[in-house]
Amino acid sequence: MTTSRTDVLIAGAGFPGLALAIALRQSLGETFAVTVADPALARESRDPRASAIAASARRMLDALGVWDDVAADAQPILDMAVTDSRLGDAVRPTFLTFAGEIEEGEPFAHMVENPQLTASLIAKARALGVTLLPTAVETNETVVAGVRVSFADGTSSTTRLLVAADGAQSRIRERAGIACVQWSYPQSGIVTTIAHERDHEGRALEHFLPAGPFATLPLKNNRASIVWTEESREAARIVALPDAEFLAEFEKRFGLELGDITLAGPRRAFPLGFALARSFIAERIALIGDAAHVIHPIAGQGLNMGLRDAAALAEAIADAARLGLDVGGATVLERYQRWRRFDSLAMGAATDSLNRLFSNNSDVLKAVRDFGLGVVDRLPALKTMFIREAAGLTGDVPKLLRGEAI
Repeated sequence: MTTSRTDVLIAGAGFPGLALAIALRQSLGETFAVTVADPALARESRDPRASAIAASARRMLDALGVWDDVAADAQPILDMAVTDSRLGDAVRPTFLTFAGEIEEGEPFAHMVENPQLTASLIAKARALGVTLLPTAVETNETVVAGVRVSFADGTSSTTRLLVAADGAQSRIRERAGIACVQWSYPQSGIVTTIAHERDHEGRALEHFLPAGPFATLPLKNNRASIVWTEESREAARIVALPDAEFLAEFEKRFGLELGDITLAGPRRAFPLGFALARSFIAERIALIGDAAHVIHPIAGQGLNMGLRDAAALAEAIADAARLGLDVGGATVLERYQRWRRFDSLAMGAATDSLNRLFSNNSDVLKAVRDFGLGVVDRLPALKTMFIREAAGLTGDVPKLLRGEAI
């Protein structure tokens, strides 16, 4: 068996895992060994989704030297409108709008297509000398001052810190004995891309329907990314429809404000749920991204939360390494957990509450929420606070999310 050594081993080549690897190599140099292991590294991404990159995440990608690779194709979100009605309502009144910039010339979010961002992160990691292994972590066990990891290809490695970035069904989290608070929603998210005749002008729409939110997120070239929440059985039925019937269902929710529409990508339905690890750390193990938390996509914050994890953990590791401390030691891990767990809990609770408040057919709740949206719309200071919160620029923000090197 071939055995290697590395300072930090990251299981999972999603956005958080790759961003963490890049940040560590940039800040600590070529003598600090970083490895990313994931079978997905052996194949080209076919993810049909696009992601809303909040202003803080964009600053982080800029600091990592990745943003320039995707900026030309990134669509700024210049305006957002929130509506609340039933499917058959003749009028869909707008109750809340967000517009403006975080700073001059800096929108509060951009839309980036996932395959492009993944490719850019992989290329940057490779250029910095991150070891990329197209294999899965099969087993891990704590040994003296480290973790011994066995891979699916028969090789092994020892590391000072194992980072679980291996998704919502994290096997590393399970082996570490970390329990999760979790539940499934009776909903699935239909994801696809459409092309439309008229210019969207950078406007995003979140239309709340009894089954769940129907979000239209602008992309370049008169296209939009759709995140469409339905009851799970209905979502499966809709996704299986022929194209013409699928578009007919789509038009009932989307309308014809942007003219003729066509499908511009595959469609899939993803089950929705909530999960929060009871601890983000174990002995020489840290959880980031979906391994630590899964939230409803109602606020588009899942990816951004994962990048916040990566920024906080990278800074904790880099500070410890420069002081000659053990990068996998309890001090580093406890600092990371203090930094990220409460924020993750608060965001998870907020998205869960919003979904329960809006995804129903109650006249009483509709009246309450529409009144609340109207009040917020009339208070510019409150709207500004919400925008900055969604942009990830409130509280104790890690340096990378401020656009600073670590």
